[in-house]
Amino acid sequence: MRLIAVGKLRDEPEAQLFAAYRKRLRPPLALCEIADAKGSDIEIRRREADAILEHLGPRDFLIALDSGGTAPGSEAFAVLLEKWRTTGRPLVFVVGGAEGLDPSVLARADGTLSLGAMTWPHRLVRVMLAEQIFRAQAIASGHPCHRAWRPNR
Repeated sequence: MRLIAVGKLRDEPEAQLFAAYRKRLRPPLALCEIADAKGSDIEIRRREADAILEHLGPRDFLIALDSGGTAPGSEAFAVLLEKWRTTGRPLVFVVGGAEGLDPSVLARADGTLSLGAMTWPHRLVRVMLAEQIFRAQAIASGHPCHRAWRPNR
């Protein structure tokens, strides 16, 4: 599995937390960081899209993190992740920059995923995605870290 993300995390607390979750994943989550583009909103999205699409292979199964995507709970995400893995294609998640993902990236995506209706800083999205992938793997393996018994509120 890979994550393509616009923006570079330096030695920030978010980078340390992302690294901690990343180490727990099997297989490990490879990270490819794309530099933030400059220009108008449209130019930024287009330039970032070009860079993202350059890092994709023709067989890659692309999951775009987008506010318009599916927003599953953790258990449903575990099912989705397993379904995506059974395609036999390399899984690649993509997190856009501050201007979001260009329509060309969304058109290339095999799936879209939302982390909810709230807006999250892109630095935290990486952490949240890595944690949810870890949680999905724990659910799939029957590990007790996920508290499925808790009622929905």
